[in-house]
Amino acid sequence: MQKSILIIGACGQIGTELTLALRDKHGKENVIASDIREGSENLMDSGPFEVLDATDYDALEEIVAYYEISEVYLMAAMLSATAEKFPMRAWNLNMNSLFNVLNLGKEKKVDKIFWPSSIAVFGPNTPKEHTLQSTIMEPSTVYGISKQSGERWCEYYHHKFGVDVRSIRYPGLISWKTMPGGGTTDYAVEIYHKALSEGTYTCFLKEDTELPMMFMDDAIRATLQLMEVDKENVKVRASYNLAAMSFTPAQIAEQIKKHIKDFKISYKPDFRQAIADSWPSSIDDSKARTDWGWQARFDLENTTKEMLENLAP
Repeated sequence: MQKSILIIGACGQIGTELTLALRDKHGKENVIASDIREGSENLMDSGPFEVLDATDYDALEEIVAYYEISEVYLMAAMLSATAEKFPMRAWNLNMNSLFNVLNLGKEKKVDKIFWPSSIAVFGPNTPKEHTLQSTIMEPSTVYGISKQSGERWCEYYHHKFGVDVRSIRYPGLISWKTMPGGGTTDYAVEIYHKALSEGTYTCFLKEDTELPMMFMDDAIRATLQLMEVDKENVKVRASYNLAAMSFTPAQIAEQIKKHIKDFKISYKPDFRQAIADSWPSSIDDSKARTDWGWQARFDLENTTKEMLENLAP
């Protein structure tokens, strides 16, 4: 029987590429994209779209009933750097949208839910290197607090009400297809655009700030993989650690210089430095590898090659 899938927040950095990947896999008519406003021409032309406020339960319930939705991907969120400027708006969006979707699962109106968490759930007291699946969290940002709370609620709804909700703690994501949307790891996308257009980049993090990162193709593949495995294999119902590579701004600049010899980088850390300093430098994702066979394919070298080739005019 054909799945009917709803993506909430389809116009964001992950949502856009996830929508297109799901439409390739399941057929465009079976994947309903939605967001608070319309997205790119590429997204809008690829299949059905509904304008939807993720915090409006009645509107969400109506779309789920109309399209006979079986799976929901909740990608709507206010990200780390933006959330620090608008804390209550971020909390309300990030939490109320999650409760709406979890309650659809509780009421048996949808069968399966994907909700993304983030490395932002970790905090300054978390061990920095090879951060374990279960460890000290204590996030110090609004975004991280909302994601940690969300993890606890996902686990609760699974154990208490049998809701099949699955989640990944995404690291920083790098894509040439869509621009980032207010995250602390955005420099790792901006730098490629600036390298090609101006030959120089001023980074808002210090040169030795090491953070976990992932090429978007890997992130999308991991998401689809987790959603397709048998529910018995999903042992973690809070959110899975996921890893691919870790690097600093200086290291990414060196990789770019292999392709653009005159590229120059300078550093002017801003408020995002404190956010980055509270996050791990590398992630242990052995639970994801063991439970559902996760394996990253992209490292910094081939990510840089992909980015520069696809962004080149």
